[in-house]
Amino acid sequence: MSPTSPVVVRVTRRFDASPERVFDAWLDPNVATRFLYATATGRMQRVEIDARVGGGYTIVETREDGDAAHYGRYLEIDRPRRLVFTLSLDPASDGDRVTVEIEAVGAGCELRLTHEMAPEYAPYTERTESGWRHILASLAEQLARPLH
Repeated sequence: MSPTSPVVVRVTRRFDASPERVFDAWLDPNVATRFLYATATGRMQRVEIDARVGGGYTIVETREDGDAAHYGRYLEIDRPRRLVFTLSLDPASDGDRVTVEIEAVGAGCELRLTHEMAPEYAPYTERTESGWRHILASLAEQLARPLH
């Protein structure tokens, strides 16, 4: 790895849901509010998603230590296989690159998430991986609930 190479975090998880349902959850504000950057003790304040290439998102949750805001822009949307977006805590920043790839497996699917972070965030690799595992577990819980 060179000093300018991104730090890469990869997380994989299987879901007992169709690729379409898993993919759509990432872009539906009503579903995303329940899993994307959501914590067990936080209170979601704002979820805005402009689900188009070049569109953006803003997700703000109030936590014990203050508001946690996440911003990004959609770079690729290829339903239901691939979603690429940026992720930043500062709306003025280009942010990190997150790629979500979904493949049908049996009656469900497998999701592979790749988060490319700037080299200075290397000390946060484990924390980032843990965060994505929590997010994907929360997504699985949401998808296990009946459709309404």
